[in-house]
Amino acid sequence: MSKQKFTGLSSVALHAAGHDNADYSHITPIYATSTFTFDTAQQGMERFAGDDKTKIYSRWGNPTFTAAEKTIEALESFNIFNADGTPLKLKALLHSSGQAAMTTLFMSNLKTGDTVLSHYSLYGGTYELFHKVLADNGIQVIIADLRDLNVVEDTIKQNKIKLIHIETPANPTIQCVDIEAVTKIAKQHNIIVSVDNTFATPYLQQPFKYGVDFVFHSTTKFLNGHGTAIGGVLLGKDLEFMKTKAWKWHVLLGGNSNPFDAFLLTNGLKTLELRMEKHCSNAMLVAKFLEQHPAIEQVNYTGLTSHPDYKTSQKQMRHPGAVMSYELKGGIEAGKKFIDKLQVCVRAISLGTLDTLVSHPASMSHMSVAKEERIKFGITDGLIRMSVGIENIEDILNDLEQALK
Repeated sequence: MSKQKFTGLSSVALHAAGHDNADYSHITPIYATSTFTFDTAQQGMERFAGDDKTKIYSRWGNPTFTAAEKTIEALESFNIFNADGTPLKLKALLHSSGQAAMTTLFMSNLKTGDTVLSHYSLYGGTYELFHKVLADNGIQVIIADLRDLNVVEDTIKQNKIKLIHIETPANPTIQCVDIEAVTKIAKQHNIIVSVDNTFATPYLQQPFKYGVDFVFHSTTKFLNGHGTAIGGVLLGKDLEFMKTKAWKWHVLLGGNSNPFDAFLLTNGLKTLELRMEKHCSNAMLVAKFLEQHPAIEQVNYTGLTSHPDYKTSQKQMRHPGAVMSYELKGGIEAGKKFIDKLQVCVRAISLGTLDTLVSHPASMSHMSVAKEERIKFGITDGLIRMSVGIENIEDILNDLEQALK
């Protein structure tokens, strides 16, 4: 990485990984190898004994993984300083998927008898991991409205909480939790705090600024940005923990990335700022259009003053983001007809790709969540989730208009 202090995230994304490779390649090469050779027995011993595990075996690490990890570390820590004025240093572990990274997060920090506190309206995979994996291993999960700080305080007083996990903005209701306020309460009780920053990306939100311990991303989404690879990353500020216990769980669970997906991620990261600016400007115009449309019952987007978490979003995010959800008048049948009539917007799950994606959470991403739980969390039968792409805004709006007729 250049020693020059960068002024913005685009420069960080382009240069954080550097160009340090044996063949002086401008772009980080794809190190498509399962293992690495040693010049001598002594060199092999030194690699096994050292902190750098990138040139032993690709389940343990790989130079292509390292390029992506260094870039994401630099983005999440950009312009953040410790109490003593030194720059914040992070350690990232690249995984094969967001679920793998989340599994490392929870399994390296929790054991039987521990309790997790989290917000409602979670990504379906997170919800299932909590209730079908952690619960089966004797780890209790409490779901509460973390936007209500009195609820947070009361829950902590009544339960011995080990970790608070925040997903903000939440999927798919776009609820926002005040990271700083919840973390302040947590630290008074020595509770670990992790944040799912997938929807926001480090361009829009930097949770480490508020004292959290871990940040997680599904890199499949906005960080890759092109829908070409599955991936996940876990970042922590306790470098020793990340290099030892978290790394050990990571490699023993076998959730390593692969060189080609890491290469695609690294290239996608280079245009993060450019993409997010266009995603977000389009999303704001789409939200305003939908809010005024007679066929729409409600729009969930924190860029609208009508959203109950508008002020929280304004406090901790550069922009409300590119994902929203909305309810059509007429419920699920109106929603199905709307989705079927779309011609530009793409019918697909996931989010964060260059094109606009539209999905139906109740029958797709959250189909494994019990209906009564979904409804309680605000994920109604007729709710539509939209990840706004970078198409020309007129084409998105024209498509929505014709589909809503």
